[in-house]
Amino acid sequence: MKQVPLFVFDRHGHLVGPLSIPRVEKSDAEWQDVLTPEQFAVARAHGTERPFCGTLLDNKRSGAYSCICCGLPLFSSNAKFESGTGWPSFFQPIADENVRTISDRSYGMLRVEILCARCDCHLGHVFPDGPKPTGQRHCVNSESLKFTDADQLPLLADPATDM
Repeated sequence: MKQVPLFVFDRHGHLVGPLSIPRVEKSDAEWQDVLTPEQFAVARAHGTERPFCGTLLDNKRSGAYSCICCGLPLFSSNAKFESGTGWPSFFQPIADENVRTISDRSYGMLRVEILCARCDCHLGHVFPDGPKPTGQRHCVNSESLKFTDADQLPLLADPATDM
């Protein structure tokens, strides 16, 4: 099984890494068994939820946003900002290793798509019009994310941290 270098939470709720973590690979049928139809349409079929409708858009709590498919931590609440675009926006990922980018030429545009580095879940797109310090706007679909409150981060502990 292919391994990827990623940052994950340990049993104390601390982000550690990079650790060599196995990729998560499933068939569409396997993903459909664990995701809602809306989550599958966005996360696996590269869809986009309607603006201003996502459940995490107005979330102001402190914690971490993880991949809906594999649970990899992707964004921290301290990097979230109000972009006015209608989607949760972050100026940086929780760790650069946890998000990968590819060129997206769909709809006659050239954009940079962002994916979960462990399972290739479609997250959204990154644009060069965000705030300081990075100038980036990671525009992410709520359907691709799961939020965990800061005091619950130990629950996200990855087994790789016990080795």
